[in-house]
Amino acid sequence: MMRIVKGLIKLIIVATPLVVIAVGVAMLWLSRSQAPVNGTLAIAEIGGEVTITRDKNGVPHIKAPTRADVAAGLGFVHAQERLWQMEVSRMAGKGRLSEMFGDATVGTDIWLRTMAIDEAAEASLGVMDPETMAMLEGYARGVNAWMAREPRAFSSRLPPEYLILGYEPEPWAPVDTLIAVKMMSISLAANLGEEAMRLGFARLGFDEAEMADLLPYLDVDNPPAMPDLTELLGLEKGEIGADLTTADASASFAEIDGMLGTGASNNWVISGERTASGKPILANDPHLGLMAPSIWYLAHLEVVEEYDEPRHLIGVTLPGTPVVLLGRGNDIAWGFTNTATDAQDVFIERVNPDNPEEYLTPTGWTPFGQQEETIKVRGGEAQSFTRRWTRHGPVFPASYKNFDKLLPDNMVAALQWVALAHDDTTASIAPRLFDMRSVEDFQEGFDVFVTPMQSMVVADAAGTIGLVAAGRVPQRDPANRLMGRAPAPGWNAIYDWRGYAPYRAVPRQTNPESGLIATANTKIVGPDYPLHLTFDWDEPYRQQRIETLINDAVALQTQEMSRDVQADIFSPAFAELKPRMLKMLEGKALSDSERQMADKLAGWDSTMARDQAEPLIFTAWLRQAMIRTFEDDLGITFRDWFKARGKVMVRLLDDEAARNWCDVKGTDEEETCDQIMAEAFSAAIAELSERYGEDASSWRWGTAHYAKGAHRPFSEVGLLRRFFNVEVESGGGPFTLDRGRTQLQDDADPYANTNAASYRGIFDLSDLDNSTYIQTTGQSGNVFSRHYSDFAQTWADVQSIEIPATDVAEPEGVWTLSPE
Repeated sequence: MMRIVKGLIKLIIVATPLVVIAVGVAMLWLSRSQAPVNGTLAIAEIGGEVTITRDKNGVPHIKAPTRADVAAGLGFVHAQERLWQMEVSRMAGKGRLSEMFGDATVGTDIWLRTMAIDEAAEASLGVMDPETMAMLEGYARGVNAWMAREPRAFSSRLPPEYLILGYEPEPWAPVDTLIAVKMMSISLAANLGEEAMRLGFARLGFDEAEMADLLPYLDVDNPPAMPDLTELLGLEKGEIGADLTTADASASFAEIDGMLGTGASNNWVISGERTASGKPILANDPHLGLMAPSIWYLAHLEVVEEYDEPRHLIGVTLPGTPVVLLGRGNDIAWGFTNTATDAQDVFIERVNPDNPEEYLTPTGWTPFGQQEETIKVRGGEAQSFTRRWTRHGPVFPASYKNFDKLLPDNMVAALQWVALAHDDTTASIAPRLFDMRSVEDFQEGFDVFVTPMQSMVVADAAGTIGLVAAGRVPQRDPANRLMGRAPAPGWNAIYDWRGYAPYRAVPRQTNPESGLIATANTKIVGPDYPLHLTFDWDEPYRQQRIETLINDAVALQTQEMSRDVQADIFSPAFAELKPRMLKMLEGKALSDSERQMADKLAGWDSTMARDQAEPLIFTAWLRQAMIRTFEDDLGITFRDWFKARGKVMVRLLDDEAARNWCDVKGTDEEETCDQIMAEAFSAAIAELSERYGEDASSWRWGTAHYAKGAHRPFSEVGLLRRFFNVEVESGGGPFTLDRGRTQLQDDADPYANTNAASYRGIFDLSDLDNSTYIQTTGQSGNVFSRHYSDFAQTWADVQSIEIPATDVAEPEGVWTLSPE
């Protein structure tokens, strides 16, 4: 026996160093998948030499003779730094994620395959102009040149994710870029969710006033009375899925719901008459889902031979595309926010009871379009389904948004959406940006921009400021009283779109008398504007806060003052709610610790600072209050509706709601809101004690509200999360200018910051080389790179870097691409 034990000990002694060495060698091999900082490569079909000089922050300065060649350089560096991110984006657009990730993404693939995004992108290739096609083809050349290179000695040719998953990428093609552009539209989808919710509310028997309690309109809007949806669609009212609660809701499409409608943003431009430099100042911070690496990649593009002088574009690019989407040129700077135009309509289609292959149109029964789709599943059996579409667009999977429970067996829901256009020329903005020298050039040149509609502020060096909301606006029949707010009967022609508004009719401003243009996803037009954009605007808290901070300032505006506005963590919504909620605790029996917490909130200034406990206590209280007030009434619709809603809670606590939502269903007494708020407060303190410990002095908003830069797919994989996620404490909240949206419906991690300022840019047109930029993680998508997460703390502190259009003084490295 002792001989066996001694043998095992010897084996361990010998084997352990070998295992350590093997792991070390493997890690070294993987780490060398990073691009070398210097190099040369010959590429077929580029027109001239391309130089790529990286600065100390890893930002590439790409100089090339033509726009097509600079696109090749950008494709090359995107492939060096973000190849895995690009792969996930295009495979998502093709509905092929399960080939990489297995069963977990089958529901996502079914939804995306149903939308046929790749078909729309393929068709849109046919409407690209020659300049755009040259950039798309140049970009693909650059990407493929990096993928096809001979790797250096003892290194992986592909990033670690490919090796871990054993996956080999296909060559990049121009259509893949158009898919990436359309996937951006997915993340900025506007009101599909509200339409499905209103259908659910109608099925539950809520009247229009009760729906307005839950999804209130802006005070400045006066929408027409909405028809009774159950009568319009021929549906019954009553309990639906009463046995299902938030926790029971299907997660099959959770990833899609995470993609859709997560975009918000701030931007503003200030006239030179109001600035210290005498020239306009422009600022922009688009709020998108946090991820690792960041959605954006900073770059400087310089075209040296195609024009009479070198033309520069500097800002954030979207990996997978050759577009500087937000930033500056030689003479202009610009920024976007999501307009949230209602560019989606859900149509309820009636299925023929005698032939389920047909649906009803205004002229009679007609066959569904349909095609069999097969989803290959990594490590599992392939899954097949029938994709169907109607004259309006794709038919949703039955269980999406609970349509299978909201609709009878003889009805399905279909989607008409601008983003699915087969003549989408949005990518044609890529070459045009190099030509733009003035606000007028910008406003006129964005007529090719189809989707998603954006509120674009712009300024030029001559001192002009302006806005244009570029994108397609569906036109609806005046007799259509739904106006995009709820699903429409697909068999009634009144609800069909009547084409799109002409580009000259989209919102536009130039040099307003106020000297300020600001947008933040709420209403951007006055009462006399003739086009219908939407009734589902964002709550106006951020818009009003921007205007207050800028208009109330006594001093002339500077870039630093705009940075302070971007860094603002005061929550107007919580300041409005706090006294109302605290009043509900008066006279209630609270424990000593609960009373201390209430007193702490009473003295709180409503700022969402990461080193304070008060933002965490108040957010937890609001979360528990909303669950206890609304979950029993909303049933299966609650999960989709559940987020921090300031105006909803103000109306409730001011006793202005159409019903007593605080009354708990199934009890003998009628509960009041003060009872519910007191119970919610106690529940919130108990929850925080369980999550963060009994010692309330150690609670910090930043600990709970960490910015969750989630890697795909390793964000939820045990040990790998620690290496691949980029996480940093952050301040702000859902209503602050330094925004940090949480997923309150996520019981496991309800306070994490999942949607925030994905990029910040500030530009003084008196000296564009002093412009500042930051994105959320780092330039590299390779976890072994020192640039994988080096921006994260700078971003969390609302600081930034500069990227001048001059030669890099101390380059980190230089690559040269030459014609083969």
